[in-house]
Amino acid sequence: MTKALLNDYVEMTKPRIALMVLVTTALAYYLAGGGIGVPWVFAMTLLGTAMAGGGASVLNQFIERDVDAKMERTKNRPLIRGTISPQAALNFGVFLTVGGCLLLAWQVNVLAAFLALQSCFLYVLVYTPMKRLTWWNTTIGAVPGAIPPLIGWAAATGSLAPGAWILFAILFIWQHPHFFAIAWMFREDYARGGLRMLPVVHPAARATVSQMIGHTIVLIPVSLLPTLIGMSGWVYFAGALILGLGMLASGVGFSRHRTNASARRVLRMSLVYLPVLFLLIVLDSSPI
Repeated sequence: MTKALLNDYVEMTKPRIALMVLVTTALAYYLAGGGIGVPWVFAMTLLGTAMAGGGASVLNQFIERDVDAKMERTKNRPLIRGTISPQAALNFGVFLTVGGCLLLAWQVNVLAAFLALQSCFLYVLVYTPMKRLTWWNTTIGAVPGAIPPLIGWAAATGSLAPGAWILFAILFIWQHPHFFAIAWMFREDYARGGLRMLPVVHPAARATVSQMIGHTIVLIPVSLLPTLIGMSGWVYFAGALILGLGMLASGVGFSRHRTNASARRVLRMSLVYLPVLFLLIVLDSSPI
């Protein structure tokens, strides 16, 4: 296998998304167990989750290769360029997904493996086809996108406590303003691909503004819950509140201007919000 072909296979796993998945999984594992615990189990948790998530991304591209060929932002993916065949992509995606789930079941625990399998199922077989049917696909897709913290928590403890569900809720809600900003910026591209994203179905922006600001408002109190249940301290509480107000301010800015530039500011703020929030919760975490 040449280096170029290897890079194409890696590209199909969407490494940047995979990195975010691993960060949220590791965060939950750390918080649930009060640290890394057994290094081997921690490593196998990350490896199995990365394999399953990467496999789901490959299978998503296999299913959507006709759509990707019509869109500017995806027309240079390996399947569209023809450097990887559809059959090879299918085999690779199935291998990673099944292999990752089996690894979790074998080396971690069955609950973590089940959650990983659920995430893959919802992403590939529910969210992916729903993108052609309804703008609610963003909310549907936010469910598998928020499952990694549950995997990490389950891997560390073998169960799911309230803290795990709070992390799930934060990530679930955060995805809405994040992806609605992306959908607005690439609305013409999504329309060419026949994907029914919210700005495509409702081009006037009123619905996008409502969803973006509404979810951001809900995100603020939900993000404060870790302090209220004793999972983190008041430093985190203050930081989460400031970050939430920053997200809200960027959403209000988009509501006033409704341009690609203002949507990009929402996107950038969301990309600052999540890692800083997670850093704060780790630095100010409390055993529960």
